[in-house]
Amino acid sequence: MDYPKIVKMIPVEKRGAISEKLLNYVLKSKKEKKLTSGMAQCFLLQWQTSTFDNEVGLAVLLETAAVLELEKTTEFLEQECQLAEVAKALKETIA
Repeated sequence: MDYPKIVKMIPVEKRGAISEKLLNYVLKSKKEKKLTSGMAQCFLLQWQTSTFDNEVGLAVLLETAAVLELEKTTEFLEQECQLAEVAKALKETIA
């Protein structure tokens, strides 16, 4: 499954809170070497336009967070957001 499809599984009312938390994971991660230059460019473009809460921006953020902090991201989605299916789809996409 691709990231835009995963984002569509997330209720709109939860997207803002999810994007804030994932952004914190990305910014605090010490695993920046896992990012490709293309992924970093997409992330920075979304950062500049402040669009992490729309579908495209959240897809970029979700992918970046999954690459850098898969464990934290999926745990947050499962436990705090009650979105086990989203976490499962994310794990399958990364695998």
